[in-house]
Amino acid sequence: MRAPVCAALLLWALSDAAARQFSEEQMAAVRQRIRSMFYHAYNSYLNNAFPYDELRPLTCDGQDTWGSFSLTLIDALDTLLVLGNQTEFQRVASLLQDTVDFDIDVNASVFETNIRVVGGLLSAHLLAGRAGMELEPGWPCSGPLLRMAEDAARKLLPAFQTPSGMPYGTVNLMHGVSPTETPVTCTAGVGTFILEFAALSRLTGDPTFEDAARRALSALWKTRSDIGLVGNHIDIVTQKWVAQDAGIGAGVDSYFEYLVKGAVMLQDQELLSMFRAYDGAIQNYTRFDDWYLWVQMHKGTVTMPVFQSLEAFWPGLQSLLGDLDGAVRTFQNYYSVWRQFGGLPEFYSITQGYTVDKREGYPLRPELIESAMYLFRATGDHTYLQFGLDAVESIERIAKTPCGYASVKDLRDHQLDNRMESFFLAETVKYLYLLFDPAHFLHGGGTEGSGSWEEGGDVGQCVLGAGGFIFNTEAHPLDPAALHCCSRSAQERQEIRDILLSLSQPASQSGRPASQEEDLPESQSESIALKPGEKKTRPPLSCPVQPFSARLSVLGQVFSDNT
Repeated sequence: MRAPVCAALLLWALSDAAARQFSEEQMAAVRQRIRSMFYHAYNSYLNNAFPYDELRPLTCDGQDTWGSFSLTLIDALDTLLVLGNQTEFQRVASLLQDTVDFDIDVNASVFETNIRVVGGLLSAHLLAGRAGMELEPGWPCSGPLLRMAEDAARKLLPAFQTPSGMPYGTVNLMHGVSPTETPVTCTAGVGTFILEFAALSRLTGDPTFEDAARRALSALWKTRSDIGLVGNHIDIVTQKWVAQDAGIGAGVDSYFEYLVKGAVMLQDQELLSMFRAYDGAIQNYTRFDDWYLWVQMHKGTVTMPVFQSLEAFWPGLQSLLGDLDGAVRTFQNYYSVWRQFGGLPEFYSITQGYTVDKREGYPLRPELIESAMYLFRATGDHTYLQFGLDAVESIERIAKTPCGYASVKDLRDHQLDNRMESFFLAETVKYLYLLFDPAHFLHGGGTEGSGSWEEGGDVGQCVLGAGGFIFNTEAHPLDPAALHCCSRSAQERQEIRDILLSLSQPASQSGRPASQEEDLPESQSESIALKPGEKKTRPPLSCPVQPFSARLSVLGQVFSDNT
């Protein structure tokens, strides 16, 4: 193992980084470089690739990749507002409403369509107020972008109509799931829906989406091994594991991410308990010297001693839970790989200290930048700003072309690939910008947009932006306060209707109205925290709507005192 070499490189890197402190003027200058990076790529897409999904930066044309949605434009929409461009946000939001149609004969990835399209439209809808758009009465509980997100999500629902509730990986947007569709899908493709689907249900009042996401999570939870791990690919029909490698990287990563972020956004202790159980097994069986290896899910024996670039989200997730020591050490390992190559190869052999054959590429992924943003917010350590500057300079030097930014095919010789993934504008550029803008409204500041607080809901009775924002795995920010506003208002209206209805019905033997003794929906009755046979009870009526407040991710204090 080349650990001593990496350790020496790391110590040099950290001492070099620690010596530099960034002034406000220097941070502003880096933000301007990042803006220029965004507009070089964005304008190239508009001029040469729209309405295709993605730009091909070497041939300066476009291609459809994930479903013919003008995907880059949807993915980049909220980034426009992050950079402060309200005018272009308004133009693109109107353009998408006029041009995007989800009723098309296309086979689409359920996972990718959810995180990029549904997530992007939801985020744009929730940010529309800050963008100066004309809002419908009752926003954020209604609006054209919300209806677009709902339309896209409904096209995905047939994939969830399985005996287990776990979804197929692909669905035809017009005809549903093909009879020849494979039942094998990755773990992340089962467990990465709760943020978007719960947001949809709570904004629209339709529980169908959240019910589907929770049923899939429940089914996946029941398949974990005796030592508490899950594998990489599962047969959703037989519920048998096809690939039994357990880790935190590709095929699994966002499942764990959504348990934590879902717990924060929804104030859901059960989701956090599920993650805590997994994390215990992960720390026991997969962590070695603050690297995370792949192991056999039943035995815990090492199967692949590699680091994957998709694992670089993990330090950020650790910081959200308050484990800063572990997050810092793991980030340092990953940063040492970045400095070795000027980017993160898709696979890196920890034992050999080098890239893995045929996995030498870097498609401009955002995960390590995302972790740097969280860790800088948590620690104030300018090491993470130095990394961010390294990332900007590496991408400019290696990947910039006259027509955008190209994925790096091979980090060893910097060969380029003819593709610019939509996540470059949705995630990589956004996280870089937010890293260098700690006062941004998405962090709870008020330097962009119309300030930190907004009114929403009927007659403006809800405070929005009050509890910070939760980023989905495509870096689309969602506002927990908006979800609380819409769902609480709808819940209280339903409670009033139930009470009025109960007054006209005879009481049961228990003394309660018969309507209240009916079984709750399955999604409300199944719980890992309840004993077999127990069911959740409806909360008592409480009005008026309570103001929303929460302590979000401060050293693990995720939940509010009274939610």
